[in-house]
Amino acid sequence: MHYQCFSHVSVLSRQLLAGLKIAPEGEYLDATVGGGGHSEQILAAAEKVKVIAIDRDLEAIAAAKIRLAQYYPQQIQFWHGNYADYQPQDLLFDGIIADLGVSSPQLDTPERGFSFRHSAPLDMRMDSTQSLTAAEIINHWQEKQLADIFFQYGEERFSRRIARQIVRERPFQTTTDLANAIARAVPAKYRYGRINPATRVFQALRIAVNQELQSLERFLERAPYWLKPEGIIAIISFHSLEDRIVKHRFRDCELLQVITKKPITARADEQKLNPRSRSAKLRLAHKKNF
Repeated sequence: MHYQCFSHVSVLSRQLLAGLKIAPEGEYLDATVGGGGHSEQILAAAEKVKVIAIDRDLEAIAAAKIRLAQYYPQQIQFWHGNYADYQPQDLLFDGIIADLGVSSPQLDTPERGFSFRHSAPLDMRMDSTQSLTAAEIINHWQEKQLADIFFQYGEERFSRRIARQIVRERPFQTTTDLANAIARAVPAKYRYGRINPATRVFQALRIAVNQELQSLERFLERAPYWLKPEGIIAIISFHSLEDRIVKHRFRDCELLQVITKKPITARADEQKLNPRSRSAKLRLAHKKNF
């Protein structure tokens, strides 16, 4: 994949910047830098702003370095890894952001294996240096384990039927072979509906491969301690499982005061320009000044 092709439209940017209230000489953490869109807007919003940018995807970091070359290395530093494992040492931030889930370039690059629109290896790793892949899960995990992740992470009502079909037909090599098996497992009337029957299973697999919900839980346990007093944390999520975790963590954390009682969603004009924004939800909280 060419780094210049890692083009990703950042969602809810106006609302995010307004909520962060970027301060001159402020220090910010972009926990999921992706192609660098949100970091670029933070850096351009005020004088002498500094950003620490994290991503699990080396291709995303390479693309962001190209996009943000004018700020590197004086105003932006990059860290490769899971945001839940980051250690800021003694550094405190004026703001922390995370744009969760899979990025458009990851979905649109067939060989990454995130989508069943193209025949590709069953990969789905955001961090290509990790060993666990979707193929490992599909071909080696027990039927009950498969059914559980399909139900818990994909909210798939036919999770047991699909798991049974997969175990019966495996091993699988490609995304399309798996998607076809899933279609055979569900009742006929669900095969040609508005949502492809493989959609929820692929979401569940991606979450399991990358341990997305566990990482989010760990990150939200730690991140409030990385904020300066009155510092703001902003999380953009794309499905109900993530949003529920963010909502409850913000509400239950003694260090935080919730800013958004209801999540901020994309306006009609943004949804028209960027369909991915339709499911995006932004929640904000600030660190109490004790």
